[in-house]
Amino acid sequence: MTSFHTIKGKDAVKAFSNAGGKVRPGKGDHVNIKMANGQLITIPVSGEVKIGLLKAAIKKAGLTEEEFEKLL
Repeated sequence: MTSFHTIKGKDAVKAFSNAGGKVRPGKGDHVNIKMANGQLITIPVSGEVKIGLLKAAIKKAGLTEEEFEKLL
């Protein structure tokens, strides 16, 4: 199992994109991802994503942590 503490922003964006999300530019180093369920997720692409933000984004995207892990 992957540790969610070490997931980089670019990898998280790629995983959400693989789950059907449409990537759009955000402000600064952030990217907005419009998910198929209509939810908008904002992820910072520089550095590692904080665990609370990542888990909230996974839930908002309608994915389980296991499904997200498979998309990485």
